[in-house]
Amino acid sequence: MQLTCPVCKSLLSQQGKNMRCENNHSFDAARQGYWNLLLVHKKRSKDPGDNTEMVQARRQFLDGGYYQALSDQINQLALDEIKGTENARILDMGCGEGYYTDRLHQHLLSNGQSVELTGLDISKHAVKAACARTKEIQWLVASGADTPVPDQSLDLQLVLFSRLMPEALAKPMKVGSSLIVAWPGADHLIELRKLIYSEIRESHFNPVDTLKEQFELSKQITVNYQFSLNSSEQISTLLAMTPHGQRLKAEAQQKIIDQEQLDLTLDVNLGVFTRL
Repeated sequence: MQLTCPVCKSLLSQQGKNMRCENNHSFDAARQGYWNLLLVHKKRSKDPGDNTEMVQARRQFLDGGYYQALSDQINQLALDEIKGTENARILDMGCGEGYYTDRLHQHLLSNGQSVELTGLDISKHAVKAACARTKEIQWLVASGADTPVPDQSLDLQLVLFSRLMPEALAKPMKVGSSLIVAWPGADHLIELRKLIYSEIRESHFNPVDTLKEQFELSKQITVNYQFSLNSSEQISTLLAMTPHGQRLKAEAQQKIIDQEQLDLTLDVNLGVFTRL
């Protein structure tokens, strides 16, 4: 996929393991194969995004297949939106360690859909892990608030469990292109949350309201099913990858881990939005 310089916004041209713009701003590919286009002064912290431990836990949990049915549904929605588009340009914003991105890529190719797929995350630890999944996807460390791709160039963008920045999301998308958003439903991991919190606060988050100036909702579905964790190790991994687990004191965390079995609900909303 064509990229733009994060310094001056002009197009980047690639020669081997180097990218350079007309103003001679230069970027080298990391040893793992990704491109780091996150400027130092754009970082809100020294090491933004998920740390190594959270990335490893998320990769281990997702590779266990617990969210595979959710991934399958996302893949089908994506294929429906871009079917027949030659070399569809797709960006997975906040791609994390690449589980959903990699499975999407495989699904699209196996259905004869040609794509230029890029995964972007602000965490270099997450993108390094994504590179280990496949080198067939273009991986970027960059800021979602200032996406380094040309304006109105994307056919599809995905934002799965990541923060919504309407103007930043709209800018690189073609008019009429599609945005797929995933956000937790009211019962998502409700059993775990009841073990952690004395009071369950209901979320009133509605991406339709957040996105209404730039996007129109065209389709919404809910993915809801039960799954079980059957070992202390699996429960520990889930706690390590979720914000809920991060807020727990060690003693309370151990109490949950010691249960050795945890029956859980996956409850996730998927919305397909059209760029206005």
